[in-house]
Amino acid sequence: MDDSLVFRELISRGISSDPSIEVVAKAVDPYDARDKIIEFEPDVMTCDIQMPKMNGIDFVRQLLPQYPLPVIVVSTVSEAVIDAMNVGAVDFVQKPDTNSKDAITSFIENLTSKVKIAANAKINPMTGKPVQGIAAVKKEKTYDSKLLNKVIAIGSSTGGTQAITQILKDTPVDIPGIVIVQHIPPGFSKMFADRLNQITNFTVKEAEPGDIIEPGKVLIAPGDKHMRIKKLGSRYSVVCFSADKVNGHRPSVDVLFESVAEAYKGNAIGVILTGMGNDGARGLLTMKKYGAKTVGQDKESSIVYGMPRVAYNLGAVEKQVPLDKIPNTLVNLIKSMK
Repeated sequence: MDDSLVFRELISRGISSDPSIEVVAKAVDPYDARDKIIEFEPDVMTCDIQMPKMNGIDFVRQLLPQYPLPVIVVSTVSEAVIDAMNVGAVDFVQKPDTNSKDAITSFIENLTSKVKIAANAKINPMTGKPVQGIAAVKKEKTYDSKLLNKVIAIGSSTGGTQAITQILKDTPVDIPGIVIVQHIPPGFSKMFADRLNQITNFTVKEAEPGDIIEPGKVLIAPGDKHMRIKKLGSRYSVVCFSADKVNGHRPSVDVLFESVAEAYKGNAIGVILTGMGNDGARGLLTMKKYGAKTVGQDKESSIVYGMPRVAYNLGAVEKQVPLDKIPNTLVNLIKSMK
């Protein structure tokens, strides 16, 4: 669904070149899309945000409770994309520069991959209006000094923005600092971090080199950059850098987890969430070998049970729990750590 003929044809011709994908319909607006969803019963839908008659956010919010259909947002990077993900869209692909052949090729390859992943995704429609900020003013808090030498490391991909949002909203802030790798495009990571900073009681930011890991703070790896942890005397900071992709991703969960294992040893908790592929599995196993506690999201609550499944089968996951139980699991694990 896109009101632009150029993008409707670009997407249709591009993804249908893959023999496993058949484009059954093209829609010019949400009302046209609704009729064609009923008629053709597609497995996956792509959706622009800025649309005539009804924006993509409202459409996704109204659509999913009636037709639980995996929706991939195809749009320019904006905060509206975060709203669409919060109401149930499973993934996002940034529109390319149509004057760049390389950008178009990369866009089609990326979208084709995400369509095939979304075809097997579970839908979790989030009804109602997007959550408004609850922490416009964050008060300074005093934390147990024992939390300073501990960390929680989280890795996720498809469906991860929803999962991370739920975890941070339901977890108390008096816990060790949190570092996160979410497979995410450049530009979107800062918007995602800023939104979490608004709607949770944590201090959340896109990580920058030299940022210190502290209780009550969440650092999210920048899109298109790896993030590692290094020790600076008695403190720990992050390093963000450009390098080759690992497991097909940059940032990579494995890069983060391996560095956490080396820096924190047993004073860490690793969490692997929903996502396709195997990124993070070996890094989580390394964390476990160094004595860290490890948690995996279970199959039933995962949008895509890929990364958690590989980690579990590898023996890297000590506790496999539903998404809504992860906050309480983290609290209990922190209490059990010396």
